Amino acid sequence: MSEPESKPEPAAKLPTKPQSGDNRRGAIAGLIIAAVILAVGLWLARDLTAASKMQDCLMSGRSNCNVIEPAR
Repeated sequence: MSEPESKPEPAAKLPTKPQSGDNRRGAIAGLIIAAVILAVGLWLARDLTAASKMQDCLMSGRSNCNVIEPAR
């Protein structure tokens, strides 16, 4: 008994020109999300640093820990 010859299946038709608009839209969305996460992280780090300095001041027993802004 001989095995039937297998015929190669035709390759799936690929679009000749890739949709670059979809790729760019996803990349831009990812860039915006990354920038928002970075901005929130920087804001949070600054806020936590200020709170830590205030807490250190209060724990040392001082009563005048308010930040004094210089006049401009």
